[in-house]
Amino acid sequence: MVKAIACELVYETQEPLSRQSLADVTDRACTALAKPISRSTVWRILDADALKPWRYKYWIFPRDPQFAEKAGAILDLYAGIWQGESLGAQDYILSADEKTSIQARIRCHPSLGPAPGRQRRVEHEYERGGALQYLAAWDVQRGYVLGRCESRTGIEPFGRLGTQVMAQEPYRSAERVFWVVDNGSSHRGQAAVRRLLTAYANAILVHTPVHASWLNQVEIYFSIVQRKVLTPNDFASLEAVEQRLRLYEALSNQQPCPFAWKFTRAKLAEFLKRLEAHGTMLDQYQDIPELSDAELGELLAA
Repeated sequence: MVKAIACELVYETQEPLSRQSLADVTDRACTALAKPISRSTVWRILDADALKPWRYKYWIFPRDPQFAEKAGAILDLYAGIWQGESLGAQDYILSADEKTSIQARIRCHPSLGPAPGRQRRVEHEYERGGALQYLAAWDVQRGYVLGRCESRTGIEPFGRLGTQVMAQEPYRSAERVFWVVDNGSSHRGQAAVRRLLTAYANAILVHTPVHASWLNQVEIYFSIVQRKVLTPNDFASLEAVEQRLRLYEALSNQQPCPFAWKFTRAKLAEFLKRLEAHGTMLDQYQDIPELSDAELGELLAA
């Protein structure tokens, strides 16, 4: 009974709550059982099954009708296969995207460095120094990154990234260069496929399924940049942001290391089975149980 109460969408009951605290679950359990029950007892029952109804996580249910087909093609690429045949020595895979609206937050007081017994202190108030967009292509097999900063995103800025990358070896002389991208407006649809192929005869654009950017390995690089370079955001100017991004890119390329990608075709099949089960539950109960980060990828082992 206690676990059932904890798993309810409480706003669908008579209680005007969006989520429940331990006290809420305890009160509702006492009412439902018609006898007193202690908070500690309720906590032990919930803890036994790792139930924490006061916590939540945003996620997006994959809705692309070609999800399996598109995801499978990308996973095959990462495994060194394209359309059933092994990639050659002159084939390369790039994962590309934009990290948008990176601000320069000019703090109203200089930050204070860490000291014994004291964390680093960053002034809460800041002035806006503008924002830039960081476009990058991650070489999946070699672990190199090539990036550039732009004032905005769009077809032309993404085209300049393509020019920057494809003008360099080994991509210029490659047999094929696969570009894995999501469905952002600057590289969406068959028009983008034709545009890249027209500019570079050896370039093949491959789209992730809609709402599946987690299949794009450059997102892992962006997450590292966010943690190590952009947080906390404390820059004197927009130029300082760009310089820091370029320096970190150069530092990463000194010892390039591909990501140890673990989400395979087999794990995709398992994932699709879970999605099918959740879809059935959605039809029956209008509820989708939360999937963990591991279930949505198991891909961030670098």
